[in-house]
Amino acid sequence: MEENKDLSLNNDKVKVKNFIYEIIEDDLKTDKWNGRVHTRFPPEPNGYLHIGHAKSICLNFGIAENFHGKFNLRFDDTNPEKEEQEYVDSIVEDVKWLGADFEDRILYASDYFEQMYEYAIELINKGKAYVCDLTSDEIRATRGTLTEPGKESPYRNRTIDENLHLFEKMRNGDFENGSKTLRAKIDMGSPNFNMRDPIMYRIIHAEHHRQGDKWCVYPTYDWAHGLEDSLERITHSICTLEFENHRPLYDWYLDALGIYHPQQIEFARLNLSYTVMSKRKLLQLVNEKFVDGWDDPRMPTICGYRRRGYTSQAIRNFAEIIGVAKRDALTDISLLEYAIRENLNKSANRVMAVLKPLKIVLTNYKGEEELDAVNNPEDPTAGNRKLKFTRELYIEQTDFMENPPKGFFRLVPGGEVRLRYAYIIRCEEVIKDENGEVIELRCTYDPETKSGAATSTKKVKGTIHWVSAKYGVNAEVRLYDRLFVTENPGNKDNWLDLINPNSLEILNDSVVEPSVEDAKPGERFQFERTGYFCIDTKYSTEKKIVFNRTVTLKDSWAKANK
Repeated sequence: MEENKDLSLNNDKVKVKNFIYEIIEDDLKTDKWNGRVHTRFPPEPNGYLHIGHAKSICLNFGIAENFHGKFNLRFDDTNPEKEEQEYVDSIVEDVKWLGADFEDRILYASDYFEQMYEYAIELINKGKAYVCDLTSDEIRATRGTLTEPGKESPYRNRTIDENLHLFEKMRNGDFENGSKTLRAKIDMGSPNFNMRDPIMYRIIHAEHHRQGDKWCVYPTYDWAHGLEDSLERITHSICTLEFENHRPLYDWYLDALGIYHPQQIEFARLNLSYTVMSKRKLLQLVNEKFVDGWDDPRMPTICGYRRRGYTSQAIRNFAEIIGVAKRDALTDISLLEYAIRENLNKSANRVMAVLKPLKIVLTNYKGEEELDAVNNPEDPTAGNRKLKFTRELYIEQTDFMENPPKGFFRLVPGGEVRLRYAYIIRCEEVIKDENGEVIELRCTYDPETKSGAATSTKKVKGTIHWVSAKYGVNAEVRLYDRLFVTENPGNKDNWLDLINPNSLEILNDSVVEPSVEDAKPGERFQFERTGYFCIDTKYSTEKKIVFNRTVTLKDSWAKANK
């Protein structure tokens, strides 16, 4: 592969350095890798990517970008029983959406299977690998404990010729699943369990999503991972902390073969509050219908966040906020929500939407008119839009109370309130149904109080939003919230019992101002006084518009917990 010479830190892009950046800067000073920086993101295509993967993508691509290096997307597709093309496609889409540019370097471990097999034969010929007939349970039972060494396999001292013969028969499919493995001959007395003759190959008779039925033996992750890095001439192999104890094995394999040897560096993975990050648990949520698929907006998957209305820039900003550490910690999800709000506050146009409508009739208003409204006060280029003002309007049910508490500055019987961008109105009469429920308010408007008019001097304490009953667009609104009610559900045995029963509320009768009619699926808005929302890409149709709540305007959970 082409080398990238004369790399130096791009200080215009780097805002926050971390210990990995410091290592790379030192390497560049000493010309350790001939001035190259080359990273990779190596997902296993056995599930959808989540926010933890996003942190790794941002880190690895950020390193390559900031040091003018290269970044690979490489699939560790070494387990045909759990991998699918669907996952490959979703991962490519997610990585591109996050803005990580791998150019034309979509790579696969399966493309290196032949070379890995030859490397295995080389270790056999060096007397450093052997075919073992112990079952997985027997291998586990002979591995030893923290205080006792493991027991050597009775097959450990097979001759080189016998191992070569058996390994070839394994490849040819002559043995059943689980009947034999290829193990490295290292040290059954090592204090590091990973060094106690680890498995390099296992027999799996299964169709591979790219290789078909060509192979009957498949490399383990530990065996394949370092070889892939070596073959791609990666300089810095960035891994999460759970691989720290695997690093001696990573080093041993590469040194035993005498091939190009990248540097493995570990960092703390992302653990997010009110969230589970385990692929197994996320798959269980999907399979047992606790959520509506991998892209459910309550899921921490990248596709779920995208459908919920999160932006790639906000996720990159979040990754920068939390930084890179050497110790595991639980990150507060409110930091992610903060990053979303900060980004959408600058980029999302404002609209008015009434989620739970209460009808108002302005008894002294005739005709209709257009009013000016600001699209985004944070963006001077966003311009204005026109609002249709009519005799019949909708306001939020929560913006009216018959018997209000002290400090309630919205609409009350006999009280006044300003309609956003419009007039001050006064509630004259309350209409109820046969059950005593308020179904309509009869109000009057003050024509001298038009918003922005020079003659408008009257003051009221409250301002509420509204939508024209005649021109408003009917919409379904999905109020998504945190999926779990406890801070660290992944550590609980009863984690499924901790699912938030109120994580989704569906409102079928919401009304939104007509400016959204031409909006496209995925487009984001701030519903004034309510929160940030996006048009759902899954359930919106030409006949029905569906909005997902992206995030509230404020951290309501923090307030509730106080």
